[in-house]
Amino acid sequence: MGKPFDVSKFRKDITKSIDGLSIGFNDPTDWISTGNYALNYLISGDFHKGCPLGKVTVFAGESGAGKSYFAAGNIVKHAQEQGIFVVLIDTENALDEAWLQALGVDTGDDKLLKLAMSMIDDVAKTVSTFMKDYKALPDGERPKVLFVIDSLGMMLTPTDVNQFESGDMKGDLGRKPKALTALVRNTVNMFGSYNVGMVCTNHTYASQDMFDPDDKISGGQGFVYASSIVVAMKKLKLKEDADGKKVTDVRGIRAACKVMKTRYAKPFEGVQVKIPYETGMDPYSGLVDLFEKQGLLTQQGNRLKFVNSKNEEILHYRKDWTGEKLQLVMDDFSKIRHKYEEADTSMEDEVVESENVKIEEKISDGNE
Repeated sequence: MGKPFDVSKFRKDITKSIDGLSIGFNDPTDWISTGNYALNYLISGDFHKGCPLGKVTVFAGESGAGKSYFAAGNIVKHAQEQGIFVVLIDTENALDEAWLQALGVDTGDDKLLKLAMSMIDDVAKTVSTFMKDYKALPDGERPKVLFVIDSLGMMLTPTDVNQFESGDMKGDLGRKPKALTALVRNTVNMFGSYNVGMVCTNHTYASQDMFDPDDKISGGQGFVYASSIVVAMKKLKLKEDADGKKVTDVRGIRAACKVMKTRYAKPFEGVQVKIPYETGMDPYSGLVDLFEKQGLLTQQGNRLKFVNSKNEEILHYRKDWTGEKLQLVMDDFSKIRHKYEEADTSMEDEVVESENVKIEEKISDGNE
């Protein structure tokens, strides 16, 4: 009989021989809310989670679609509330301290490090240097850290700079997409087994393909493949007041968000999030539409009906489904889904049992 394979010795040897090797699963343990329950659910499958540490999340959209509002505002704010230190890299020189503070971001040095840099190579060196120092720390002393880059699309390559200085603007001949892909790919590999994450914004441009009308993300497809989560955003006008009545002037934006890539929920699902200029975003915005798609809110006359896990019916007009009422649906959501899953399983068992009876009857008829 052969000698049994010593797995523990193999683990020890391979860990020593390959620097940075991670053994086992590295499922996210820390999640940062986007500030919107519906968007959190579409990204992570949970109303309270959102963007995970250990992964790279990209918010891509046209100018004014709300990318920075979510990435540099809401997500940074919620990360700080969880004790996560934020490294904010501003490549557009557009993030003012007053604007960040208005969104609830703590700009103190103990909570936030803001860096202004425009070169892809400098960003890559910054992340690489940080991770070398981070890995050198003892296990119990490593803090939770979130990198935020706003934005990827505005970063420059050395070719861009050299051509600008020489006045010869030929373009970077495809170096930028390759550099962005390398940046995101290496970042994903470095962050995987640590409580370090990255959230980025990027620009989109209109598609010229009639068979694929979705907006295209600038910088090539390579870094999109390397990213863990990709949310595409589109700007729509918000023409309604605080009571939901139609008005003629623009009161804010409707950020149409579609989750193009995620491993934690069903992809290609979308939601429209309202962001009024005066009051900011309601965290419950978009939930009514989401619950209607889920079949939890159904039309009954001119009102929407909700049947909770105790089979109690709750009826309200659409405009009244806000705040606390939507919170009741969220709190009851898991119980209702569990009930539906049990009902589906029961129906499947009945179908299987019925088919087995039919087969037995055919066999019996054939024997006769």
